[in-house]
Amino acid sequence: VQLQASGGGSVQPGGSLTLSCATAGFTYDYYAVAWFRQAPGKEREGVSCLSVSDGTTYYADSVKGRFTLTRDKDKNTVYLQMKNLTPEDSAVYYCAAGRFTIATMKEESYENWGHGTQVTVSS
Repeated sequence: VQLQASGGGSVQPGGSLTLSCATAGFTYDYYAVAWFRQAPGKEREGVSCLSVSDGTTYYADSVKGRFTLTRDKDKNTVYLQMKNLTPEDSAVYYCAAGRFTIATMKEESYENWGHGTQVTVSS
């Protein structure tokens, strides 16, 4: 199983970014996928996750309404579209996958992780 996150960068408050996570070695039908982030001095936190059992997507309260997780099976890629970014969204973002069908925001549940991509929101 391989995951590679990309798309990070620097944006001004109110701006947008879309992160991509290229995946290989597993089938989306059997693996839940998720995005996590870790800001300096803080613990890693769940941002969004997708259950393959029913296609439900979950979001942390802090990003609900601003972030959207999507999946393109043909391209083996998971996306995180981020809008109305604030400085509090600055962090290293990671994508993760786990062999279970009901997604969770608990990082210890995921055994497969990609390298992070840095997102910086500042004026």
